[in-house]
Amino acid sequence: QVQLVESGGGLVQPGGSLRLSCAASGFIFSMYDMRWYRQAPGKERELVAVITSASGMPNYADSVKGRFTISRDTAKNTVYLQMNSLKLEDTAVYYCNAYSRWNNYWGQGTQVTVSS
Repeated sequence: QVQLVESGGGLVQPGGSLRLSCAASGFIFSMYDMRWYRQAPGKERELVAVITSASGMPNYADSVKGRFTISRDTAKNTVYLQMNSLKLEDTAVYYCNAYSRWNNYWGQGTQVTVSS
């Protein structure tokens, strides 16, 4: 049974930090690109960061570049999103995604609220 379980969301003040985790099970983690998406109320889901399966190279949306860092721990089957210098506009539900050309899996999402 495939599972992606996100954790680490919450309420934080502007300028603060959070680290999201996504624990994966039920598939070969190392063979999947891992991605973080987010969806704010009334907006479309957007890709925030991706880390590839082969090279582990990260890529980021322009809106988070320099503030967010994606990483993966293959031994723990976990992907992380370190979010620093958070802004009000980072408020959204953050989703973990595992992508390969054969399958595409989603987590249930974790809420991140940036508010003073």
